[in-house]
Amino acid sequence: MRMPTFCIINGPNLNLLGTREPHIYGSQTLDKLNEELKAYAGEIGVEVSFFQSNSEGALIDAIHAEFSRKTDGIVLNAAGYTHSSVALADAVKACNLPTIEVHLSNIHAREEFRKHSYLSPVARGVICGLGAKGYFLALDALKEICK
Repeated sequence: MRMPTFCIINGPNLNLLGTREPHIYGSQTLDKLNEELKAYAGEIGVEVSFFQSNSEGALIDAIHAEFSRKTDGIVLNAAGYTHSSVALADAVKACNLPTIEVHLSNIHAREEFRKHSYLSPVARGVICGLGAKGYFLALDALKEICK
């Protein structure tokens, strides 16, 4: 049986994890988080790849590429584009890959503009406010979805 493959896609400013507002986003770097996620993926029997960009178009291209590769699912932290990008939501909808929207912080407890997500209506699920743990839960959810 083929091992499920998932891509974790991170949007703008997540490359600054560990230094950017650690009181909100935590002190762990993106590289360290990815290292831990890769190890966890091996433990639960899935393959995982990673993509990060500060560019909206590059994120859309990454979603299209994962669709072309027949990736089984996506974990997507679109960061600020969550609240502003219809085009990113359209890409998720058009590619129709199971997508779990993840946010490190609780977007509903923050500024008013962060409470709206263009992605939530097209995502299979949403995890927010649990810090880095949300990514691990998203991998568990995708594995369950892809059974």
